[in-house]
Amino acid sequence: MTDGIVLWGGVECTVNRVGDGYFNQLERNGHARRAGDLDLIASLGVRVLRYPVLWERVAPQGIASADWRWSDERLVGLKQLGIEAIAGLVHHGSGPPHTSLLDPSFATQLADYAGAVAARYPWIGYYTPVNEPLTTARFAALYGVWYPHARDDRSFIEALMNQCRATVLAMRAIRKVNPEAKLVQTDDLGFTWSTPELAPLAWLYNERRWLGWDLLCGRIGPGYALWDYLMETGLPAASFDWFRENPCPPDIIGVNYYITSERWLDHRLDRYPPQYAGSYRGFHCVDIETPRAFAVPSPGIAPLLREVWERYRIPVAITEAHIDAHREDQLRWLSEIWRAAERVRGEGADVRAVTVWALFGSYDWNSLVTQDRGYYEPGPFDVRSDPPRPTVVTRLMRELASGRKPSHPVLQGDGWWRRPGRFLCPPVSLSEMDQWVSPLPPLARSVQPLLIVGATGTLGRAFARICSVRNIAFRLLGRAQMDIADAAAVEQAIREHRPWAIVNAGGYVRVDEAEAEPERCRRENTLGPVVLAIACARHGLPLLTFSSDLVFDGSQRDAPYVESDPVAPLNVYGQSKAEAEQRVLAIHPQALVVRTSAFFGPWDSVNFVSLALAALSEGRPFVAASDIIVSPTYVPDLVHAALNLLIDGDRGIWHLSNRNPLSWADLARRAARMAGIPDDTLEARPAARLHSPAPRPLYSALASERGEHLPPLDDALARYLHLRTQAAEEDETGLDPLQGRM
Repeated sequence: MTDGIVLWGGVECTVNRVGDGYFNQLERNGHARRAGDLDLIASLGVRVLRYPVLWERVAPQGIASADWRWSDERLVGLKQLGIEAIAGLVHHGSGPPHTSLLDPSFATQLADYAGAVAARYPWIGYYTPVNEPLTTARFAALYGVWYPHARDDRSFIEALMNQCRATVLAMRAIRKVNPEAKLVQTDDLGFTWSTPELAPLAWLYNERRWLGWDLLCGRIGPGYALWDYLMETGLPAASFDWFRENPCPPDIIGVNYYITSERWLDHRLDRYPPQYAGSYRGFHCVDIETPRAFAVPSPGIAPLLREVWERYRIPVAITEAHIDAHREDQLRWLSEIWRAAERVRGEGADVRAVTVWALFGSYDWNSLVTQDRGYYEPGPFDVRSDPPRPTVVTRLMRELASGRKPSHPVLQGDGWWRRPGRFLCPPVSLSEMDQWVSPLPPLARSVQPLLIVGATGTLGRAFARICSVRNIAFRLLGRAQMDIADAAAVEQAIREHRPWAIVNAGGYVRVDEAEAEPERCRRENTLGPVVLAIACARHGLPLLTFSSDLVFDGSQRDAPYVESDPVAPLNVYGQSKAEAEQRVLAIHPQALVVRTSAFFGPWDSVNFVSLALAALSEGRPFVAASDIIVSPTYVPDLVHAALNLLIDGDRGIWHLSNRNPLSWADLARRAARMAGIPDDTLEARPAARLHSPAPRPLYSALASERGEHLPPLDDALARYLHLRTQAAEEDETGLDPLQGRM
């Protein structure tokens, strides 16, 4: 075995077909266009990279017309950077348009392509000719999700055998060029749990997960656990003999493991949301991921690694480790999997590596890449910025690659899959299943909180609420606990609470009254953030503070303001924020300053949208400016995005809003329309007729040149309308989620 667990990486590169349409992740995440990504990958400490040399992209019309230019550039670049490539030839694909997973010539055609790849890149020593053949066969030929959209067991087994035969022939062609070439065969490896009533179905699923590897190892024939099931498909027994006569066991078994890999089957359909119910082979049941059902979390990947090692005695690597979650949970997931790999390796299993998958994120996997919705999951790099912006996952990767202990304070909390509130059904107790093994023990950690300033304000309370949901330890302080304009009080609070970062969500917010109280406004909005910046710089703490669209004068009307546009505030409030920005970043360049505007949210009744809907629903007059253009911001989206940026260690000025510039009056109309409320009593007036004490820019819409991180406005309004009723019900319970949790 090697000395320890090695860090690998992977680029999400799926090219799957739905009907006659193709979903190409390399185009969606932009990696196809950015040669500079290779340097970013090298900076992570990755030694081995799962990398696409995809048949559908290189030679869709045949090898004679293959276009090798992109692969030439990238594979030579990786070689120069000292990164070993594991070449992937088909990734959840079905080949070029002229073939499919059910085409008898699929295997020989892929083998021809594989031989051409090996001849062109003879230095490549590792290959995955077909990624996840079992999983791809399920989606494409059993569930009908991907092309060729079959839905029967025979097609499923045929598709699986075609892919495995293609793997055997591809490796044979590759080894004619490079006899030492190694096969890294990947597939999803989970486990299916069930009620006793569904034990036969769970047994079938748990045996079925080995089929791809067992075919390659030549293990399938009469007496095999699933032999009767295979014969029921009508496929001739002789078709399985070929694999026993032509074994091609993997040199490394690649285990892909996701939060959805472990499943729970339950015959009690009434306990679960209806979308989880289905039927298969005469069983009517719910099939749901275990974290949403189990009262005690499952043991995770560790026992599965032991199982695959004991079954094959072939070196194992975790070849995909990724979760679609908030940033802190991405860290917790990767850390948990790394610890599990180290633990199982320490017990004697030859576990070689952990692969951080989707280095540049992925698109629309929440719909199994069957729809183009634009849903993006960031990875270690966030491609919504150009160039891709490193997230905090890059920090963890560098620590793991260099043997350092993971250090980010948010690792002190459990991931959502281990927290209360994760359930979508009455939690399933241990007594309802037949087997269990002990989970990976938690790490002993000292807890550092996030210090949040602004206990009485909308934003401060929203941060506290969302930190509770995301399991980020925090302390929420009001002025009585820490006056941010008092240096001694700030120092005392830092020494008492030992925070890992400070969020300044407080301040003076009354724009019109600021004209009559300029000194008070500047004390809270300028002096306070400056005092915090001085203290944070001295203690080496990250600082997040908020600014406003009112730092602009509205003279720019052709496009929203971006971060680099010059400020020119018209009123006292805007002046206080602009001065704070300049002074905070001069004192503490590592600080993060978020400009935002026009808050609305489900947890208070005094924001513009809530006031408008309350008045219009009761038929009362409601006055709004018709010519002041803003970009509204949904508070939950703002807080989630700002927390992610803070955890990532981002700095400087960021604009965060839900885009879609419109007037205050149009915002009220749009919200009323979506809520089904008449807007007959809405009075839209020009700003000049509102006679506000503070002058305001007629145009202060925000956009970002650093990356748009919030969804569009209509998406936010829909969620606001759904959640405000839920929030009201929560408030009626008398529970207070805003107390600091340690």
